[in-house]
Amino acid sequence: MIKKTKQASNGNQDKNFYIIICLTLIAIIGGTIYSPALPSIANNFNVSSDQVSLVSTLFQFPGAIVTPIFGVLADSFGRKQVLVPSLLVFALGGAFSGLAPNFRSLAEWRLIQGIGTASLESLQLTIISDSYKGEKLNSVMAFVASLNGISSAIFPLIGGLLASFSWRFPFLVSLFAIPLALMVLTTLKLPQQEHPAQNFQLKPYLKNTWGSINNRQVIGLLFAVMSLFMVQVGACLTYIPIFAGKQLGASELLIGITLTSLSLSLAITASRLNLLLRYLSQVQLIKISFLLSGLGLLIIPSVHNIWLLLIPIFFLGAAQGIAFPSTQTLLAMLSAQESRAGFMAVNSTIQSWGQTLGPLLGSIVDAIWGTQAVFYASAVFSFASFIVFNTLLTSKQ
Repeated sequence: MIKKTKQASNGNQDKNFYIIICLTLIAIIGGTIYSPALPSIANNFNVSSDQVSLVSTLFQFPGAIVTPIFGVLADSFGRKQVLVPSLLVFALGGAFSGLAPNFRSLAEWRLIQGIGTASLESLQLTIISDSYKGEKLNSVMAFVASLNGISSAIFPLIGGLLASFSWRFPFLVSLFAIPLALMVLTTLKLPQQEHPAQNFQLKPYLKNTWGSINNRQVIGLLFAVMSLFMVQVGACLTYIPIFAGKQLGASELLIGITLTSLSLSLAITASRLNLLLRYLSQVQLIKISFLLSGLGLLIIPSVHNIWLLLIPIFFLGAAQGIAFPSTQTLLAMLSAQESRAGFMAVNSTIQSWGQTLGPLLGSIVDAIWGTQAVFYASAVFSFASFIVFNTLLTSKQ
C-alpha cells in the first residue's frame, strides 16, 4: 500500500512538472515573442517609437499592481480557480491583440492580456512549492530558470519568423494557453487546502502572510530579488544593446547574438546548479552572484570590441543563473502552505518593480552622466547589494 501511494504521488508530480513547463513557456511567450513585430506595428498604425512601446508597457503594468490580489484569491479559493481564468484571459487578450483593427484597440487588449498574465509567474512558483520539497525543489527551480534562459533566447527568433509573414501572427501564439487551461483543470493535482474557502477570513490571513514576510531572511531575499531584476532589465537588457549599438557600432544581428549569449549563459549555469550546491549553499551563491554582476558591469565600459563584450556577458548570465533559482527556492521553503500564493505574489510583485525601476533609474543616470556611467553605477549598486544582503542573512542559512 505504501509503495502504491508513493507511485501515485510520483505520478502526480510528473504531471505537475509538465504543467509547470507549459506555464513557464506561456508566461515567457507573452513578453518576448511579439518584440520583433514592434517596427511593423509602428509602420502599420503610423505611430511613433514611444507610442508603440505601450504594447510592452501596458502588458507589464498589471503585474506590478494586481498580482497580490490574485495571490489572496488563490489561497482562499484554490490555485486552479485563479489559474484557469487567468490562462483564458491571457489567450483571448493575445488573440484579440493580433486581430486589432487600430492601435488603441491593440493597446487595450494588451492591457487585458497583462491582467491574465499577472498571476501566472507567482502561481507557477506556488505550484512548484506545493508539489516539491528538498533537493527536488532545488532541481525544479533550477530547471525553470534554465528554461527561462533558453526560451528567452529562442522565442524572439520564432517571433521574428512569424512577424515576417504578418505582425499579427506572434500574438496568435497566445491561443496555446487554452489547451493548457484544460490541462490544468483536468490534470493538475495539488495538496488539499488546510483552510477551505468557506472558512477563509481575510484579516487573519493578511496578518499571517505579513508575519511570514516580516523577518530578516525574507526581507533580505526579496531585496536580492529586486536588486537582481533591476540589474538584469536595467543594465543588461536595456543598456547593453544601447552600448553595443552606440559605442561599438554593432548591427541589430550582433546585438541579438549578445543578448542570446546572455540567456544561454544563464541557462547553462542554472542547469549545473545542483553541482554547485554540493559545495556552496544558496545564500552563498546569491552573494557570489552580486560579485559576478559587479565584476561584469565594471568590465563593460572598457570593452572596444563587440566579441569581447561576451566576456562580461558570461559573468552577468552566470550571476542570474545561480541567483534566481536560489532566491526562489529559499522563498518557497520559507512560505507557509496556507498563504503560499499570496507570499509568492508579493515575490512576483517585487520582481515587477525591479523590472520597472531598473530601466527608469538607468535612464536618469544616462541623462546626467552618459551611457557608460550606467554600468559603473550598476556595478556600485551590485556591490552595495552584496553588503546589504550579507548583513541581513548569515552564511548559516
